Amino acid sequence: MTRSVYDQPSWWQRVRPLVSGYDTMLLVMVLVLSGMGLLTMYSAGFDHGTRFVDHGRNMLIAAALMLVVGQVPPQRLMALAVPLYAVGVALLVATAIFGITKKGATRWLNVGVVIQPSEVLKLAMPLMLAWWFQRREGQLRALDFAVAGLLLLVPVGLVAKQPDLGTSILILSGGLYVMFFAGLSWRLIAPVLLLAAVGITAIVVSADTICEPGKAWPVLRDYQKQRVCTLLDPTTDPLGKGFHIIQGMIAIGSGGLGGKGFMSGTQTHLEFIPERTTDFIFAAFAEEFGLFGAVALLLAFTGLIGRGLVIAAQAPTVFSRLLAGAITLSFFTYAFVNMGMVSGILPVVGIPLPFISYGGTAMVTLGFALGMLMSIARSRGMMQR
Repeated sequence: MTRSVYDQPSWWQRVRPLVSGYDTMLLVMVLVLSGMGLLTMYSAGFDHGTRFVDHGRNMLIAAALMLVVGQVPPQRLMALAVPLYAVGVALLVATAIFGITKKGATRWLNVGVVIQPSEVLKLAMPLMLAWWFQRREGQLRALDFAVAGLLLLVPVGLVAKQPDLGTSILILSGGLYVMFFAGLSWRLIAPVLLLAAVGITAIVVSADTICEPGKAWPVLRDYQKQRVCTLLDPTTDPLGKGFHIIQGMIAIGSGGLGGKGFMSGTQTHLEFIPERTTDFIFAAFAEEFGLFGAVALLLAFTGLIGRGLVIAAQAPTVFSRLLAGAITLSFFTYAFVNMGMVSGILPVVGIPLPFISYGGTAMVTLGFALGMLMSIARSRGMMQR
């Protein structure tokens, strides 16, 4: 039976262009991580009211945002870089002046609804620097990296002043990744790494002296100093500052190889793990699914990061390559810092575990970032056709 040229296209023929062309491997990794997140949230959030339902809703919103942003060509994303960066920095300045203060931190701004402007910079920073290096393609000089460093340090400084160490780390890392992929010389990177190694070694060796009560540290605030000192020896305040780290390590260790089983984590269900649905959800996951589950989670993140790096390597433009690389390694930063702080190898900072931790704003940010990565993957596929 032949179709007339006047026949109306079917529903599937209309929708298919909107849902095809996405990177299958990337989607699979996202679905695997999202499934792990829902499973963990069901157990960890059993007595948190609608937290499991809300987590699922946040995932759906992020998925819809990912699919929509994935339809936007990278050229249009590049056009958003300067306006989004300018608006983000302006909102940070407004937050410093008119912001809402909670628990000693001024991180929120009322613009009809209460928002956290620093979240905007997680996306705007890699966009802005990728746009900058695209403009300087073929004529990069040391001055160009200096300008990029200034563009990076302005929002990082404003966020650190709020204070919000976790978000400032994410913004800083996102910008540094772009600069690294743009060709920042190892002659500049190596001295910084060496200085950091020397500083960390000095802190560890002289911990007993520099962690004495009343001892002030340059640059860092008192609560940040306490986090570092608690990391070095959490038993100095087991019921106070060290409680989070100690309970997290107990939960992870008690999971053993195979875990205690779904919904059977005693540390989780007896509420020994603080923030068990947000920052410390990895401890709840490791307790119930054990070492094997933790390895499976690490492999899923490795698959996501590996696929993202492949997309970055095959990206058709400098902007796309830098943006995809920065977004991908930002996922690495999220996962590494969160798991590291829960495991007791990094200081406790407020960084969620992607797709696993509860949080609407963070989930929306992840969805937007994944959408940009999908957009770059789709543009690569279209150019190959």
